[in-house]
Amino acid sequence: MRFTLKVWRQKDRVSRGRLVAYEVSNVSPEMSFLETLDLLNLELARKGEETVAFDHDCREGICGTCGLYINGRAHGPLRGVAACQLHMRSFQDGDTIVVEPWRARSFPVIKDLVTDRSAFDRIIEAGGFVSVKTGGAPDANTIPIPKPVADEAFDAAACIGCGACVAACKNASAMLFVAAKVSHLALLPQGHPERKERVQRMVAQMDAEGFGYCSNTYACEAECPKEISVSNIARMNREFLRTL
Repeated sequence: MRFTLKVWRQKDRVSRGRLVAYEVSNVSPEMSFLETLDLLNLELARKGEETVAFDHDCREGICGTCGLYINGRAHGPLRGVAACQLHMRSFQDGDTIVVEPWRARSFPVIKDLVTDRSAFDRIIEAGGFVSVKTGGAPDANTIPIPKPVADEAFDAAACIGCGACVAACKNASAMLFVAAKVSHLALLPQGHPERKERVQRMVAQMDAEGFGYCSNTYACEAECPKEISVSNIARMNREFLRTL
């Protein structure tokens, strides 16, 4: 397969960026999108040109670092997959594909397709944890948790913190991310002692980072690679209202 990749190139966070077109050929339909970027970088390196900077780690859809805006959608055209799980068979031979970084004030561009998502780390540091001792695994497992509650908590905990929810939202809201982190701990008994302080601190940090507000367009849920439900936002709102 052969593609034209229009890639966002930006030297650093203060430089002006632009889209640059590259032709990439000999692409296997079974290649992942990141492997195609690897192929492009190999060709650029052979020509002595500067390679495209992009984030990645596990390439298995579980670390959240591969966030890319592909043809106007976070992580590309498929639902429920991260960019590293997107294969080139999802496109047509000869397609032009536009590749951009996340667009949000709270996610400044570091270089090319790499953005600074440390705002999410600071939100977690504000309260996304259980600080009390819960004992070893055998002790923790003696606490009875209904299966439906455990399933809900697990679904919320599946969030990989990639930032697709922010990139997809017209307001650059981080509500789905924060709600997922608040929900999975609020649902479990180990998280109950700190539930009030947790939601207050995490919401306050989210606001301090400059993220926008939720306007219920459900774009975050539609683009989330782990299909986190917006029902978690409603739960977070309830948790927050209980603290007032």
